[in-house]
Amino acid sequence: MSSKGHYEPRRRARRRALQAIYQWQMTDQDPAEILRQFMEIQNMSGVDVDHFERLLRGVGKEGEALDSALEPFLDRPVTQLEVMERAVLRIGAFELLHCPELPYRVVLDECVDLAHRFGSEQGHAYVNAVLDKAVREWRAQEIPQG
Repeated sequence: MSSKGHYEPRRRARRRALQAIYQWQMTDQDPAEILRQFMEIQNMSGVDVDHFERLLRGVGKEGEALDSALEPFLDRPVTQLEVMERAVLRIGAFELLHCPELPYRVVLDECVDLAHRFGSEQGHAYVNAVLDKAVREWRAQEIPQG
């Protein structure tokens, strides 16, 4: 299996999670209810459903803690972030803090890609800058020194 093929189910899980987290942020619905809806309505073939569920439940449960963790790296209050960027940053923060098996570089690249595809025009640059600062603190041991 090619590396692109290997990562595609998780990439699709992040995309679905972004949609679900966006819905949660806009409606304040219970993440479990959103999960049920997605499993019934969305095409989940080719999606790493376990990772999708982990992201949706994790961000739903840890949303405020993730926002607090991100705050030192932001140039404005979390509440002033564009909704899609906030969702992407929460996914990135969750993966960086709670998924140590994922290399930080993969998390950064995937979140920048999500923000580029679905966020505002300069959203990807902002997401990259914020998560890059966060990585230096949260995953410093992974960054090559030199």
